[in-house]
Amino acid sequence: MAAKRTAQAVWEHDLVHGSGTVKGMSGALPEVPVSWASRTEAPGGKTSPEELLAAAHASCFCMALSAGLGRMQKPPERLAVSATATFDKVGDAWKVTTMELEVTGTVPGITPAQFEEAAKAASLGCPISSALKGNVAISVHAKLA
Repeated sequence: MAAKRTAQAVWEHDLVHGSGTVKGMSGALPEVPVSWASRTEAPGGKTSPEELLAAAHASCFCMALSAGLGRMQKPPERLAVSATATFDKVGDAWKVTTMELEVTGTVPGITPAQFEEAAKAASLGCPISSALKGNVAISVHAKLA
């Protein structure tokens, strides 16, 4: 059975001066403020679609890497992933241009080369990576703690 997840956003007024909120309907993501300035300037305590995309990618990648390491019989003790989405003007339009994933892992019995290979494989198998593929350049940097 397919799993469906819903988020809700509300926006008021024009793009530059307006603002809004976004929340997850599961209750796990509380209502948080969003604004154009939080996308293109300083966040000022507000989130942006790109930050939410980075959060989704970081958590998805953690799960994909954990699963891959488990299949290698090298389950991780800890994985810490930082995902950075770049939002930039390309021509006349704004676009998410890159996603940088940085992972540090505590994985008993694995070599740095094996960990890097597992991270590359996870980036190919992660559903969020697959959704971005062909539209956003994704880079992965992996190291052991």
